[in-house]
Amino acid sequence: MDLPLSLPLTVTDQLGRRVAVPFPPQRIVSLVPSQTELLFDLGLGSRVVGVTKFCTHPPEARHNAVIIGGTKNFDFEKIAALKPDLLIGNKEENYQAGIEQLAATYPVWLSDISTLPQALDMIKRVAFSTGEKARGEVLAVEIAASFTALQSVEATATAAYLIWRKPYMVAASGTFIDDMLGRAGFRNVFAGLGRYPEITAEQLRAAAPARILLSSEPYPFGAKHVAEFQEICPAAEIQIVDGELFSWYGSRLRLSAAYFQTLKTTRGPK
Repeated sequence: MDLPLSLPLTVTDQLGRRVAVPFPPQRIVSLVPSQTELLFDLGLGSRVVGVTKFCTHPPEARHNAVIIGGTKNFDFEKIAALKPDLLIGNKEENYQAGIEQLAATYPVWLSDISTLPQALDMIKRVAFSTGEKARGEVLAVEIAASFTALQSVEATATAAYLIWRKPYMVAASGTFIDDMLGRAGFRNVFAGLGRYPEITAEQLRAAAPARILLSSEPYPFGAKHVAEFQEICPAAEIQIVDGELFSWYGSRLRLSAAYFQTLKTTRGPK
């Protein structure tokens, strides 16, 4: 623990909201999968009493904690029964009405992340707020160093990053995925659009990306979908990619830079 016991500790979240947190919090509910994994990697697993049904890392998160619904449909009765002294969520992944309802009763700390620096800032803030400042600093430094070591190349390889099918949806500007694409050496052909737009097959064909990256989440793209996109863009290289390593902004980022390095040399359908 990095600070003496102090009840409460007032911290500021990434939306600029001041949150009074019992310090250190003992009953934490995580409303975001990537931040659940972060809490466990900070050594706080025994204090995580509630998680979402999507919190798959580490596996014990859903075994040892109560599942309080999804990221956009909280079970308020289950949360109340847990008597949490801190809830950790995210502006994008959670829903405003649910967050406002929780914040009326409990301390709710929210992240807001669209770039790597913001992700590192979140890691350090969550660590500080939970009494694990030193661990958070070490983790942030480790992740930053891995991206610094990532062989720098100009982002000229054009790419489209698909996150959904029927309708087709892509990650565009203003998203964490778009920031990761640039760091991985890709130029997003849909950067001129905002957030997660729907696109047509005709738009994809007209954009003519050199590579089409099919994310493993949230839509579970697999090898069976490669031919579908090859027909739309015959000249493109189609690849299934690990969506967690492009979109999870917690401690899983320790694995992302090395994975991106492999994508620079890997070619052909995967």
